[in-house]
This record gives sequence, structure tokens and C-alpha cells, in this order.
Amino acid sequence: MLLQTILLQAAEVVKYGPIGAGIGAGLVALGVGVGIGKIGAGAVEAIARQPEAMGDIRTTAIILAAFIEGVALFGAVICFLAMGA
Repeated sequence: MLLQTILLQAAEVVKYGPIGAGIGAGLVALGVGVGIGKIGAGAVEAIARQPEAMGDIRTTAIILAAFIEGVALFGAVICFLAMGA
């Protein structure tokens, strides 16, 4: 009896999977935009303070942006997997 009730409740939750996946993908995109924007702002400010270190700062900023993009891809995949469940 309890198992049947739990399964029925789980079936009701599945209906909201696509909505949750869409909201989650939007939040992932928003977070990535904010994160890469902060990296870019920090890199520009650092280059303005020390122009001779421009190469190192730029390389570090590109690597950090690539890591954030990787996390964003992982988040989007999880959202699309949640949509199918």
C-alpha cells in the first residue's frame, strides 16, 4: 500500500520534468554569463593595473572561462536528462 502511494506520487512529479529542465538550463546559462563576465572584468582590470602581465592574465582568464563552460555543459546535460526521466 505504501509503495503504491509512493509510485503514484512519483508519477505525478514526472509531469513537471520538462518545466524543471527548462528552468534549470536557463539558470545554468545565467550563471555562466555572470561567471564569465566577472572573469572578463577582473582580467581587464588586472591588465589595466599591470600591462606587462597581459599575456599571463589573458591565458589564465581563457583557461578559467573554459572550465566554467565545461561545468555549464555538464549542467545542461543533467537538465536534459531530467527532462527525459
